[in-house]
Amino acid sequence: MSFRLVIAFSALVGAGSLAAQTPASAPNPAPAPAAQAPTATPAAEVPLKPGDATAGQAKTAACAACHGMDGNSASAQYPKLAGQQAGYIARQLEMFKSGKRANPIMLGFAAPLSEQDRRDIGAYFASKTSLPGVADAKLVPVGEAYFRSGDAKDGVPACMACHGPDGRGNPGAEYPQLAGQHADYVAARLKAFRDGSAGGDERTKIMEAIAKPLSDAEIGALASYVEGLHAVDASTAAK
Repeated sequence: MSFRLVIAFSALVGAGSLAAQTPASAPNPAPAPAAQAPTATPAAEVPLKPGDATAGQAKTAACAACHGMDGNSASAQYPKLAGQQAGYIARQLEMFKSGKRANPIMLGFAAPLSEQDRRDIGAYFASKTSLPGVADAKLVPVGEAYFRSGDAKDGVPACMACHGPDGRGNPGAEYPQLAGQHADYVAARLKAFRDGSAGGDERTKIMEAIAKPLSDAEIGALASYVEGLHAVDASTAAK
C-alpha cells in the first residue's frame, strides 16, 4: 500500500471514530409545568359567642325610638322588649331579615345585623326589667281562664303550658315572655295568627291553630290579662 493510501485510510478511520464518539442529538426537554396559582385559603370564620349585653347596648340605638332605651316602649303599638327571652329576640330579628316575618320597617333595621349582633341585642334587652301593666278587672275572669286552662271544647291549650305560669316564657324553647306586654300589641298579634298573616316559622303554625277558634272578645280578655301579669321577683319571693 502506498504511503498516500495509508494516510487517507487513517484519516477516514479517525473520522469514523470521532463520529462514533459524538453523542446523538438529545431530544428537546419536556417543558416545565406551568406554575399553578396558589389556592386561596378561606378566611377563618369568627366563632359565634353567647350574646353580650354590654356589646348589645351599643347596637340598640336605633331601637330606642320605638321600643324605648331600656326596651319599655311608650306606645302600645310597639312591643316591650325589656325582659324578653334573648333567643326569641334574636330569632325574630333573623326572620325580619330573611322576610319570613314581613315588616318593612323592621326589615330595614334587621338587614345589616349579623348573627352575633342579633345575639348581643337579645342579651341586652333580656337583661332589662319589663315595667308592669294593668289588666281590666272586668276581663280578668275570661282572660285568666284561657291563660291557665285553655278551652278543651275548642282545642285551645292553656297559654301557660308554653309561656309559663307567670308569663315569663321558656328560654330553652324560645317561647316569648308575655307578662306585662301591651294588651293592644298582644291582641293584634293574636288576630294576625288567627287570620294567617303573622308570618314566621314552625312556631307560627302552632299559634295559628291555637288562635283560630278565638273570638275578638276572647282575644281582648286574654290580652288584657297578659298585660296585668307580673313576673315574680325571686328576691322578693325569698323573703
